[in-house]
Amino acid sequence: MHLRHDGLYPSRRSPVLADNVVATSQPLATQAGLAMLVRGGNAVDAAIATAAALTVLEPTGNGLGSDAFCILWDGKELHGLNASGPAPAGWTPDRFPNGMPFRGWESVTVPGAIGAWAAVSERFGTLPFADLLQPAIGYAESGYTVSPVIGALWARGAESLGDQPGFASAFMPGGRAPKAGERFASADFARSLRLIAETKGRAFYEGELAEKIAGFAAEHGAALTRDDLAAYSPEWCGTISGGFDDTQLHEIPPNGQGIAAIMALGMLEHTGVRDLDPDSPAALHLQIEAIKRAFADLHAFVADSRYMTDVTPEALLDPAYVAQRATLIDPDKAQDIGPGAPKNGGTVYLSTADSSGMMVSFIQSNYAGFGSGVVVPGTAISLQNRGAGFVTDEGHPNRVAPGKRPFHTIIPGFVMKDGAPDMSFGVMGGPMQAQGHVQMVLRCQHWGQDVQTAIDAPRWRFVEGDQVACEASMSEATRDALGAMGHAISVEPPDSAFGFGGAQLVRRLPGGGYMAGSDPRKDGQAAGF
Repeated sequence: MHLRHDGLYPSRRSPVLADNVVATSQPLATQAGLAMLVRGGNAVDAAIATAAALTVLEPTGNGLGSDAFCILWDGKELHGLNASGPAPAGWTPDRFPNGMPFRGWESVTVPGAIGAWAAVSERFGTLPFADLLQPAIGYAESGYTVSPVIGALWARGAESLGDQPGFASAFMPGGRAPKAGERFASADFARSLRLIAETKGRAFYEGELAEKIAGFAAEHGAALTRDDLAAYSPEWCGTISGGFDDTQLHEIPPNGQGIAAIMALGMLEHTGVRDLDPDSPAALHLQIEAIKRAFADLHAFVADSRYMTDVTPEALLDPAYVAQRATLIDPDKAQDIGPGAPKNGGTVYLSTADSSGMMVSFIQSNYAGFGSGVVVPGTAISLQNRGAGFVTDEGHPNRVAPGKRPFHTIIPGFVMKDGAPDMSFGVMGGPMQAQGHVQMVLRCQHWGQDVQTAIDAPRWRFVEGDQVACEASMSEATRDALGAMGHAISVEPPDSAFGFGGAQLVRRLPGGGYMAGSDPRKDGQAAGF
């Protein structure tokens, strides 16, 4: 493993090497996780404390009304948890004659993040659940100083969501978003967290908080009911995987987009990418073309796996099909390509690891910034807008239906090597996520870059058709070369709609301990001891 930090790309940071590590997008959240490890808790305890703290510290990307996914290595085997929520029982295609709304109550499915915290803690945690939420409660009650990136995103969210039910009273104290360097506190947030802590999450689905959520939904004519909340439970779903040489990338099975990252890596295995420099136009071109093909299939076929009866996840990952898709990649020219025929016939991400060998890859999100924009009065519960992930097209596997999970963008990643855990990682940021997974895996696993170097490297993002967004830090010569291959290149700033993600990487070291990196595009921090 390559451990020298080359300084190839601009960065404020170096990788962190320690026996116990936490990497998140907000430094105070990192400290919440470390506090649990110092107390003798394990990586799961640290992950839950961090996730809870992030709802308070980074409300622009997640909240108590988020969904979540988790992949964890318990020291002996890998586990996957799907804590995305289903559509309310009252949702049918007829309810949405004009398509799926992007904001407001009609974009809200059952939130799953609180269920994830409780499920992971009960099965793998060591510290009392109530103790894990104490840092978050403290930040909410006593307040904290808003960090720079989050302050900018908060202002943007307030500008577009200030008129959504309950939003302004919860997140616009004094009539505006708090600025970077100002303090924010919320007694309502602290009270909700206490109720969740005392009941191991049941208050959110069956108790006082559930009553408030369902009551506010009824007040606004929304379909979400107390029965929808009470019926919810996350699913231990395992993982799906695929390889590039000796590396196995594990993802959560659909309804998420992780399958696209596995497909793209599988296609790249059949190309000449191994012989190329990581920043060469030729290497970037091959990755873009592989992602294009994976995304074409993703948007045509992927949904709640229970509804993928025509084209199954197994069919999409079939080695022969992936190899066939790879043959359509022209090494010299960009192509606009549709789906194949695979049948036979505002997110936050965190990673934690401890000295016992446990590693946790955890992601939770409200989807678009503050999500739906709806905040339940007196609770600070901001609700996700995951219902926007459905379609209403007849015959599409992702068509909205009662009790069905929508297509999801948030995905935790995990790399296994020779049967052993190697890297817990994620790259938050809407459609950037699967693309970011491919870029991180190749840079760390094939090109041997350390985790911080891989994070710092200039990124690209396939948009649609022949459109590719690139960071300004990518050299002009490289962008011109991609343009000459037929890619329509645009240069986007880091704070564009989806940006280029926020990566957190934790990699196991051969001699023991871990190497952790945190994205300078966010306010975050990797730390350990």
